[in-house]
Amino acid sequence: MARKYRFTWLDVFASAPLEGNQLAVFPEAHGLSDDEMQAVARETHLSETTFVFPEGKELDRERGYRTRIFAVFGEMPFAGHPTLGTAALLSERTGASEIALRLNVGRIPVRFTEREGRKFGEMTQAEPVVGATHDPKAVASALGTSVHELDLASPIQTVSTGVPFAIVPFLSLESLSHLRPSWASMEQYLARTDAKFFYFLCRETLDPSAVAHARMVFALGDDPATGSAAGPAIAWMVLHGWQEPGRTVLVEQGTEISRTSRLYCTAELRDGRPTNVRVGGFTVPVIEGELEL
Repeated sequence: MARKYRFTWLDVFASAPLEGNQLAVFPEAHGLSDDEMQAVARETHLSETTFVFPEGKELDRERGYRTRIFAVFGEMPFAGHPTLGTAALLSERTGASEIALRLNVGRIPVRFTEREGRKFGEMTQAEPVVGATHDPKAVASALGTSVHELDLASPIQTVSTGVPFAIVPFLSLESLSHLRPSWASMEQYLARTDAKFFYFLCRETLDPSAVAHARMVFALGDDPATGSAAGPAIAWMVLHGWQEPGRTVLVEQGTEISRTSRLYCTAELRDGRPTNVRVGGFTVPVIEGELEL
């Protein structure tokens, strides 16, 4: 007998449909095995697909909705746009102004308010862990670029709020936008470090209201929006004087692949350490569907 599972396809960190980062959410995933969830993620072929396992109104509110995040290549302990998008869908379904997800990395709350006349979600990420600094020449070699393209006034450093990213500052938007790194070369370098991915930043932007332009290149190509990296990035920014602590700033991403994304980021600084990292944005539902197994 066929099993049917409803899903919603969302554009996250998007100002309009067909922008931002795509996500498929299965809000009632009971009965799906690990292997089936992984196969569904390969079927959607999105950077991530989420599966929610409701346990009852009271438990879901207190403990958070048990949610698992699968990428094409495996399960993720945390990812930003799946967290925001899943919480946004659950908020629409329940009417709650705060939704917590119980992820493999722990409980992540997402609060919803109104901004620019629309529902705006903001997640509080896990406390940032500041890791090792990286040799700019070694990083430039791994990226296939010149060390002179990097902003050497700020360190290349690993920061994690669940997934460790090496934050790499570039001097110019032109250099960053034209970067064409090899994933194999990057992966070979990263395997020897405390970082899992690179996240590239520069101060020059296309949108004058943004404070940084960002890119994240991984095995599937450019990521339209990387919420799990935007948290480490804003922690890095306040730590190294790029941005004022406590101020919400806009980071733009995804323009190189025509998926404009807008990530609103905030972090504070306490005793010289970044804390209270928050990343927010808008979510737009675009497709409703049903999977039959």
